[in-house]
Amino acid sequence: MSTKKIVLKSSNGESFEVNEAVSLKSQTIAHMVQDDCIDNGVPLPNVTSKILTKVIEYCKKHVEAAASKSDQATLFELILAANYLNTKNLLDLTCQTVAYVIKGKIPEEIHTTFNINNDCTFILRL
Repeated sequence: MSTKKIVLKSSNGESFEVNEAVSLKSQTIAHMVQDDCIDNGVPLPNVTSKILTKVIEYCKKHVEAAASKSDQATLFELILAANYLNTKNLLDLTCQTVAYVIKGKIPEEIHTTFNINNDCTFILRL
C-alpha cells in the first residue's frame, strides 16, 4: 500500500489523513490527484465527517459491513456520498441494501418503512 498521504476535508471542516491508495478507491479523488489538485487537501463539500469516516472505512476494508449495520439515515447519506465521490462499489452495495429492504413489500409497506408521505396515491389509482 502507498505510504503517501492525502488529506480529505469534510463538509463540516474535519480533516482526514488517508493513505493515497485508500483515497484512490474514489474515482472523484483519483481524478483530482491525477490533475494535481490536492496541494491543500481534497475538499468534499457534500460529505460530512460522519459519512466520510464510513466511506474511508469501506475503502480500507473492502467489505460489506460498512452499509449492512447502518441506520436508514446513514444508509441514504452513504448512497449520496458514494454517488458524489463516484465510489461505484460502495454505491452498488448501499443501493443493493435498499433493494433488499423493499424486496417483496407492497407500496404501502415501502411508504411506512421509508416514512414516505403518500400524497399522490389518488392519482395513481385513477
